[in-house]
Amino acid sequence: MKPLKTKKTTTSKKDGQHTKALDRKNPHDTRIVNFLYEIGTMRKLMRMHRQVLLTDDMSDSIASHSYRVAIISWFLAKEEGADPYKTVMMSLFHDMAEVRSNDHNWIHKKYIKVFEHEINEDQLGTLPYPDLKDFITEYDKRESTEAIIAKEADLLDQILLLREYEWTGNKEAHIWLYGKGGAKVNAQLEKLKTKTGKNLGGMMYKVDPSDWWNTLWTSQNRK
Repeated sequence: MKPLKTKKTTTSKKDGQHTKALDRKNPHDTRIVNFLYEIGTMRKLMRMHRQVLLTDDMSDSIASHSYRVAIISWFLAKEEGADPYKTVMMSLFHDMAEVRSNDHNWIHKKYIKVFEHEINEDQLGTLPYPDLKDFITEYDKRESTEAIIAKEADLLDQILLLREYEWTGNKEAHIWLYGKGGAKVNAQLEKLKTKTGKNLGGMMYKVDPSDWWNTLWTSQNRK
């Protein structure tokens, strides 16, 4: 019995040329798809304070950080009477430039210069719509209520993360929260400007990271 002939699935040179021709005919969709691939890499970029916090937490990526910042900013906007859409969008994209520059902790910052304006122009300014670049331009100015709230959400997420690390015994996180010997207030807490931000920041010191499930747990499956 003769073996069945199978169709080759490899891409020929001609096929590749055809794809590139389609790209040139549809630069609008090509740019959007390239951008979507780029933002996907946010999941692979770890935040660099891990070096000095002495943690191997591989869940603390730029993507996971931006996600919780966006949720925090939504609550802040609702409480402060600001535009939730704008604050959430600013929060989702506030660290987008780090896809091209990477994140830097305060040791790195002493030696590295980041051309963030250039990154924003190349990364967001080349998209078919100006909205995302406009959000980041407004965020960087810190003048509008929405921009101030988005930055506060960024600071509050850091407090939450430090509390989570402290809860698991990280001594460095404890120092960042309270200072050595409890001699200072957390730097993020001091930078908060809105009433809601200050209230939530203070509550983060009182509510423990595992409190949310204290009334949920059970040793028995439902029948």
